[in-house]
Amino acid sequence: MKWTTIMTAKVRKQMGKLPKKYVKIFEALLDELTKIGPVRSSWPNYGKIKGKSESYHCHLNKGKPRYVAVWTVVDNEIKIIEVRYVGTHEKADYKRIC
Repeated sequence: MKWTTIMTAKVRKQMGKLPKKYVKIFEALLDELTKIGPVRSSWPNYGKIKGKSESYHCHLNKGKPRYVAVWTVVDNEIKIIEVRYVGTHEKADYKRIC
């Protein structure tokens, strides 16, 4: 069964600010989240966010500026993932986002 992947309004807005190259990479991540689920260990610097239940992040690129995506599992039973942030690593406040 596929996962439902939703994005916050802020993420939709942030997508518009990403360079096109990283939008395509982010869309590939969204596709994997929908097809496979929230655990994406094949992505660079993927990890669970410490102190947060079922919240994860990964890097979309190497180098600077570094772009990251942050998502959380809203419901395991009906399989819903919410993407809460996409943007530069420098502006990512994981405690606030999750």
